[in-house]
Amino acid sequence: MTPDLKVRIGSLELPNPVMLASGTCGYGLEMMPHGDIAGLGAVVAKGLSLLPSPGNPPPRIVETPSGMLNSIGLENVGLAVFLADKLPKLRNLGARVIVNFYGSCRDDYRELAARLDGVEGIHALEMNISCPNVKRGGVAIGQEPEEVHQAVAAVRAVTRLPLIVKLTPNITDIRVTARAAAEGGADALTLINTLQGMAIDVETRRPSLARIVGGLSGPAIRPVAVRMVWQVRQTLAIPIIGCGGIWTARDALEFLIAGATAVQLGTVNFTHPDRWVEVVKGIEAYLVRHGMEKVTDLIGSVDR
Repeated sequence: MTPDLKVRIGSLELPNPVMLASGTCGYGLEMMPHGDIAGLGAVVAKGLSLLPSPGNPPPRIVETPSGMLNSIGLENVGLAVFLADKLPKLRNLGARVIVNFYGSCRDDYRELAARLDGVEGIHALEMNISCPNVKRGGVAIGQEPEEVHQAVAAVRAVTRLPLIVKLTPNITDIRVTARAAAEGGADALTLINTLQGMAIDVETRRPSLARIVGGLSGPAIRPVAVRMVWQVRQTLAIPIIGCGGIWTARDALEFLIAGATAVQLGTVNFTHPDRWVEVVKGIEAYLVRHGMEKVTDLIGSVDR
């Protein structure tokens, strides 16, 4: 028996539930030497803004126990270059492309979504209202439920593409903003973005990152992410994409069982850029071992 690995995110059907997370795989093209990216559920391209952005000054990455802090600041090539150069190459490779996008205000989000809508080769949008490493927009929007609702509704009004909203964990109760995003028109949620953290160089007695505070990712945050996926699954019926410290198929399975429809691999891509292949195979092997016909039988099964 070959198990059915297909999952649905809104109107988008994916051949398997494994994606590469935004900001950890470039535009997807950088992963070509490590596997056929058409075999992924989807590639989530690096966070995109209307105009090119240089990101934050270095140093902007520091290793931590079981993870890393980053303060990249959403460096990217901008909308025009992405559409003219990156997207055609992804299209030729047969990859399913989800575009992560961000702005400094509601109008930026709306304009980006409108210009991405209907572009050949873009399969869904991931609205980033959770990055902690930019001065405006990002987490400043994602921490206020009313602003979340209004920003998502503004984007929903200008695009027919499946709309995924990436939420911040840096909030008292993520269920509140999750509900606001769903009521605003989100088709799915990505949980979670990075946790805010700080590291200090004890020899210089200075912060290790130029912007002092960065986003913590990697295995250290996985239990937090799994808990938030489970909590939101108890509250809402829309698909959840689990993200945070997935290193192995076992980790991915934990998210699926907690209630995620799909998962994203992030920090692991820096050290094991081909790990997604093992994760897909590992999920399939688990289903065979447990006599399960389809991966959707796993979703939320912790409560059954």
